[in-house]
Amino acid sequence: MRAVVCRNGELTVQEIPTPEPGRGQVLLRVLRSGICGSDLHARVHGDATAEVSAEVGYDAFMRSEQSVVMGHEFAGEVVSYGPGCRKRWAPGTPVVALPMIRHGDEAHLTGLSESAPGAYAQFVLAAEDMTFEIPDGLSPEHAALTEPMAVAHHAVRRGEVGRRDVAVVIGCGPIGLAIVTMLKADGVRTVIASDPSPGRRVLAHRVGADIVVDPAVTSPFDRCAEAGKYVTQAQELLGAAFDAMRTLRRIPLAPWQSLFRVADRLGATPKGPVIFECVGTPGMIEHIVSKAPFRSRIVVVGVCMEPDTFRPAMALNKEHELRFVFVYDPAEFHETLQMIADGTVDVAPMITATVGLDGVAAAFDALGTAQHHAKVLIDPMSEVDAL
Repeated sequence: MRAVVCRNGELTVQEIPTPEPGRGQVLLRVLRSGICGSDLHARVHGDATAEVSAEVGYDAFMRSEQSVVMGHEFAGEVVSYGPGCRKRWAPGTPVVALPMIRHGDEAHLTGLSESAPGAYAQFVLAAEDMTFEIPDGLSPEHAALTEPMAVAHHAVRRGEVGRRDVAVVIGCGPIGLAIVTMLKADGVRTVIASDPSPGRRVLAHRVGADIVVDPAVTSPFDRCAEAGKYVTQAQELLGAAFDAMRTLRRIPLAPWQSLFRVADRLGATPKGPVIFECVGTPGMIEHIVSKAPFRSRIVVVGVCMEPDTFRPAMALNKEHELRFVFVYDPAEFHETLQMIADGTVDVAPMITATVGLDGVAAAFDALGTAQHHAKVLIDPMSEVDAL
């Protein structure tokens, strides 16, 4: 079969053996696969991430000297089964699958390991137990976005955003746009999106952002403070504390501790917005920690594969909460597929181009500086070789 192979940062189209499904595995003909921002990073910084992965117990993450077929976002159709399968779907059935597969006792990340070739190819293996049939009426193009949308679904859930909270999305690449979409699907009333690219700002509006800013012109945190009347200076925070105490002292024999807890639950004490970092480059966490209103909840979604620093003292003084999120669980993946199928979320605006296998290398180069692209899909049967 034809596949795009990454080695030492170079992407080349090669003829490699079509994989044979093992126990519990199903062979899929790839209908569409997506180029993920993580793939762009892994192409260049895979070795650094491999070291971190090894420290947490997974030592098979892709390394530069290996030949790896990337691609962990995909939709395909059933071709054949390996031994031990229930053979739940007839050949030709369109499906999506979580990008993980088991070889013996070892589980591997599809498309991010030499041990689990991904979907930048004509065929890919999936675990039958991790595979879901695409609902009737849902196109493979849209179904292929189940994986990145599931990342956003998980991030929004971990962010615990209330409908009346202000949510700020920093970076409007594919994951940032997916998070905007999921926030609006959850009923969040005010979503602010920030990106220096005019094209991506247009896309952010299209997927539902209420306020879209160019950070070179307007700080998203200034707009955030306006929208939510959030505390941005230490003097404001101290003043709020004095105001709260003055109010509470009017209540005779006040149980102070209980009253403060009630006030906090009712939103009478200062609270910050929920901010989603979707850029994944060094310096972004420090920038957000320094500029965000007091008591912000910062959800780090962007995959920075390089060492980075931020000032803990700044986060401490502003009493920020940092949460780091990673992928999703199978239930969230299936929920996301259903949300796309029933129209709860619309992924169509995010798809900006489709290329064939011969166009993947050029697409990677273009996406590094693209000002108007979001999700680029790969159709292994297409002959398009440029964006």
